[in-house]
Amino acid sequence: MREHPSSRIDFRSDTVTQPTTAMRDIMHHAPVGDDVLGDDPTVIELQDRVAEMFGKEAALFVASGTMSNAIALRTHTVPGDEIVCDKTAHIYRYEGGGYAALCGASVALVEGKSGLMTPEQVQNAVRKAEGSGSHYPNGSLVCVENTSNLGGGSCYEQDTLDAIAVVAKSLGCGTHVDGARIFNAALATGVDVARMCRHYDSVSICFSKGLGAPVGSVLVGSASFIAKAHRWRKMFGGGWRQAGVLAAACLYALDHHVDRLEDDHRRAKRIAEMMNELPMFTVDMATVQTNMIYAETIEPAADVVAKYAENGIDMFDLSSHRLRVVVHLHITDEDVKRFTEVSKRLFG
Repeated sequence: MREHPSSRIDFRSDTVTQPTTAMRDIMHHAPVGDDVLGDDPTVIELQDRVAEMFGKEAALFVASGTMSNAIALRTHTVPGDEIVCDKTAHIYRYEGGGYAALCGASVALVEGKSGLMTPEQVQNAVRKAEGSGSHYPNGSLVCVENTSNLGGGSCYEQDTLDAIAVVAKSLGCGTHVDGARIFNAALATGVDVARMCRHYDSVSICFSKGLGAPVGSVLVGSASFIAKAHRWRKMFGGGWRQAGVLAAACLYALDHHVDRLEDDHRRAKRIAEMMNELPMFTVDMATVQTNMIYAETIEPAADVVAKYAENGIDMFDLSSHRLRVVVHLHITDEDVKRFTEVSKRLFG
């Protein structure tokens, strides 16, 4: 494994990666200041670079993807509003109900395919208070997730992304991209991130998943949007001081860990094909577009995961007969070979 102090193969998530030696060196020597006072030069460099990369006016460095999304949702909405997203969206499933607790908003869930919504579904999901006799909440924000985590790492086609944004704007809604793994989507689709997000008001980009930084996400948008977001970051307890140590890791990841995501995609496809050949598993290969494999199991998934754990391989079971394998920075071709050998021995 690449600079990983363990003999185990860890497929649980791409969040388990540890900083490489080179990344740690960059962090150690990073120039820092007080980010609450706005004078940390490394944070400023990261924010400026990411904003330019995504074609937006400004950016804000925050602690996590959940915080980035929470700040974005709160900046876009007021209490009583409604947010449209897919039923598997991370903001709905895995962020602690922040849309309700922090925004006072409800959610209109869309039944997408592999976590991906259509423009028609968005059109039908947006409700407006006006004209409803005040029965409806005010649908004010449409959120897409690219890649879709529970969709198996699937990616939106650009025409669909553009059309969703057009529909949202025609209905007076803001638009947000939960881009936790957006660089995976960019490499898989061949679409530059600035073009991908051109018609969206805000984008959340996570550096502690596929890019291998230990901490940090960046929220981008217009200058006025980010100014409001800065206030919400403070109110949510997200002001931090010498954050340049962490921003330096994110800058290193941009320089060294983006293009290599293609290796993760290649290995994930190999694993998915191998698992699909075994009687224990069924994998929808159409969803294996990036670094994730979602497999249905004949035996209870918890039992399958336990058998793998006994053989030094870790992963998560997500439901009674479904498990997930995530490929990342520390997974090598040798690990894929070992996983294949163990899988065939256990389930062949």
